[in-house]
Amino acid sequence: MKSIEQVHEAKRTIGILGYDGVQALDIVGPVDAFSIASAHVAAQRAEAPPAYRILVLAPSRRVFIAESGLAIRPHNALDVAPPLDTVIVPGGKGIRLQPATAARIAQWLKARAPETRRVASVCSGIYALALTGLLNGRRVTTHWRFTADIARRFPKLRVDPNALFIKEGKFYTAAGITAGIDLALALIEEDHGAQVALAVARDLVVYLKRPGGQEQYSEPLQFQMKSSDRLSDLAPWISSHLHQDLSVETLAEKACLSPRHFSRRFKTAFGAAPGEFVDNLRLDEARRRLSVSGITIEGVAESVGFASADSFRRAFERRFGIAPSNYRGRFSPA
Repeated sequence: MKSIEQVHEAKRTIGILGYDGVQALDIVGPVDAFSIASAHVAAQRAEAPPAYRILVLAPSRRVFIAESGLAIRPHNALDVAPPLDTVIVPGGKGIRLQPATAARIAQWLKARAPETRRVASVCSGIYALALTGLLNGRRVTTHWRFTADIARRFPKLRVDPNALFIKEGKFYTAAGITAGIDLALALIEEDHGAQVALAVARDLVVYLKRPGGQEQYSEPLQFQMKSSDRLSDLAPWISSHLHQDLSVETLAEKACLSPRHFSRRFKTAFGAAPGEFVDNLRLDEARRRLSVSGITIEGVAESVGFASADSFRRAFERRFGIAPSNYRGRFSPA
C-alpha cells in the first residue's frame, strides 16, 4: 500500500480554504509563493509536470468576500474537493467570530486530515483547526493578538506566543498575515530544496528564514515604538552602522547623554544593556548574510562589526547553539 507521501509525490495539490470574512493576504501570499515555485521548478525541468496545483476551496462555489472587501471565486466547494497533498486554513474574522463557519471547516478538516500529508493554519485559522482536536497536546502558534484567547479556549494546546510558525508532525501553525508566506517558503523548501525556496523568496523580496520571532517586530521597530524621546532615532541608525564603533560612549554621544545616564535609561526602557542590544542586531544580520552571501565567515564577522572572527564565532554559538560554518552548511542554498 502506498504512503500518503508516495500518493502525492507526483503532483502536489495545495488546497487553501476561503470563507466570508477571510484575511485576503493569508490566501494570496501562499498562493503566489507556490505559484512562483512552480514556475522555477518548470524552468529547471522542462518535461516535469507542474510542481503545484493550487486550489482555493470554500463551503460553496459562490463568491466569498474577504475582510478587505475583495471578492474571491473558489475553484471548488469543500464537499467535492479532490485529494489534497496540503491543506492551509487562513485566518480572518469569519472563522474567529462566526462559530458556524469554524465548525463547518473543522468538520471537513477532521474528515480529510487522515488522507492529507500536511495540514496548516495561518493566523486565526487555528480556531477551526483546534476544534478538530487534532492539535491536542501539540505545540502551536498563532498571531500574538490571539494567543491568550486560544490558550484559554483550547487548554490542551501548548501555545507558543512568539514563534513565526511551528511544525508538529504533519500539522503546521503560523502567526499572522505575512507569516503565511514564511510557512509557504518552508513547505516549498521541504518539497524542492533550499535553492527553489530561496529563488521564491527573492522574487517576493522577503527573507527565506526570517530571523527572530513575533516579539521582534523587529527589534529596531520595537525600539522606536517604545521610545518617544531622544533615543527614538537611535535604533535605525545602529542598524545601518553595524560595522562601526557602537560602544556605549559612541551611542551616548549620539543621544546627547552621559554614558552612565544613557546606559541606565536604555536598560530601564528595554530590559537589555546597549551592548546586548547591539550584539543581537549584529548576530541577526550575520545570520542573514551567512544564508545568502558568498563571503567568508571572517568577512561576515568584519562586515557586522565584530573585532575578530573568533569573537564572532563564540557569540554566534552562544546565541544560536551552532557554529557559523555549520549554520551556513545547513541553510545556504549552495
